[in-house]
Amino acid sequence: MKQKKWDIKNISDQNGKTIIITGSSSGIGFEVARVLVLKNAEMIIAVRNPEKGEKALEKIVSEKKDAKVKLMNLDLADLGSVKRFADEFKKIYKKLDILINNAGVMVPPYSKTSDGFELQMGTNHFGHFALTLQLLDILNNTKDSRIVNVSSMAHKYGNINFDDLNWEKRKYKPMRSYGDSKIANLYFTSELSRKLKEKGTGTKVVSAHPGWTATDLQRHNSAADFLNRFFAQKVDMGALPTLYAAVGVGAESGDFFGPSGFMEIKGYPKKVFPNKLSSDENIAKKLWEVSEYLTGIKYKI
Repeated sequence: MKQKKWDIKNISDQNGKTIIITGSSSGIGFEVARVLVLKNAEMIIAVRNPEKGEKALEKIVSEKKDAKVKLMNLDLADLGSVKRFADEFKKIYKKLDILINNAGVMVPPYSKTSDGFELQMGTNHFGHFALTLQLLDILNNTKDSRIVNVSSMAHKYGNINFDDLNWEKRKYKPMRSYGDSKIANLYFTSELSRKLKEKGTGTKVVSAHPGWTATDLQRHNSAADFLNRFFAQKVDMGALPTLYAAVGVGAESGDFFGPSGFMEIKGYPKKVFPNKLSSDENIAKKLWEVSEYLTGIKYKI
C-alpha cells in the first residue's frame, strides 16, 4: 500500500455496496461496521445475540440517522443457523460486495458446537467456511466482490492435528486451539483464493489481523486482559487492517494485512506475511477436504 499511515480518511464513499460482517455487535467488528456505514455502505450486522446486535445498531443510527443497516441472526456454532442466514440473505438481497468473516471466540473453557466441533475451531473456521461457501454464488455474481477472513498473530501457535480436531484425545489447551483456528483462517484464505483464480472469477479473498487490540474477545484470558493496559492499541486502530483488506485500493487475492509497528503488535496497516507453516499448500488442501466433509458443504461455482 502506498500510504504509510492509511486510515479511515483514505476510505472512499461506499454508497451502493452491500456488506456482511459477522460478530459486529462489539469490538473490531462493530468499529468496522460503524466506519463503513458512515461511508454510506449498506451493512448487515450478523450476530448471535439479538439484544447486543440491537444496541450496536442503535449506536450506529445515533451517529447517522439515515444509516442503511440491518440486523440478522447468525450463530456460527450452529451449521443450521448458518444455512438459514445464507438462505434468508439471498432471498432479500441480489448482490454482496463484501463478506467480512470477523466473528470469533478466544480461549474459552472446553466446549463443543451444536454440531460436535470444538468451539473455537467450530466457530472461527468451520462456521465461516460453511457461510462463505453458501454465499459464493452471490459473491461471484457481484462485480469486484471481496471476502475478508480475520485471523490473528496467534496463527503462529497453530499446528492442526487432523487426528484430533475436537481435542477428545489430548489435554485441552485453549490458546493452542485458538491458534489452530486462526491458522485455519489463513489456509482457508489461500485455498479459496487459489480455487477462485483457477475459475477466473473476479472475487478476491484476503485476510487481516488486528495486532494486539483491547477487545471483549480476551475476557477468558486474565493475563491478556491485564497486559492490554500496557501493550494494546485501541479498537479504532485495530480495525484498520480489516478495513484495508475490505476496501483498500491495491489489495490482491491472497494478501494478508496487519499493523506496521514492532512485531505487528500495533500501528497503521500494511501487507504482512504469515509464518511458514501457514503457507503449506498441502495442509490447506487437506483442511479444505476435511472441512467439506465435516460441514457437508461442497465447493461449487
